[in-house]
Amino acid sequence: HVQLVESGGGSVQPGGSLTLSCEASGDTNLPACMGWFRQAPGKEREGVSCIDLRYGYTSYADSVKGRFTISKDEDKGTLHLQMNSLKPEDTAMYYCAAEPSPVLKPLEAYEYRFWGKGTQVTVS
Repeated sequence: HVQLVESGGGSVQPGGSLTLSCEASGDTNLPACMGWFRQAPGKEREGVSCIDLRYGYTSYADSVKGRFTISKDEDKGTLHLQMNSLKPEDTAMYYCAAEPSPVLKPLEAYEYRFWGKGTQVTVS
């Protein structure tokens, strides 16, 4: 099992930046993929970005390409999401996710078994 704890959310004006972090504990050698998802009120959870930890491949939703960057601190085992040029439509609860097995659709929430409790991002 993997435990995930997100941090770094907050309120920011449009055009601002935030960096989210996700600390993993437990069987941290297990995850093959880790990602960030978000869910706004009344909307489905959507994939934002993910990283294949075996090969370093990254994926991004079209809506965040060029603005968000996912990375993993190998020393600390922490996943980060650098978010720049934030827009009001980025407002959501952001969740960190991890999956031990390789996934076919890395931006689909159903592919991931382990989830954090989320951190709120508000852009206004």
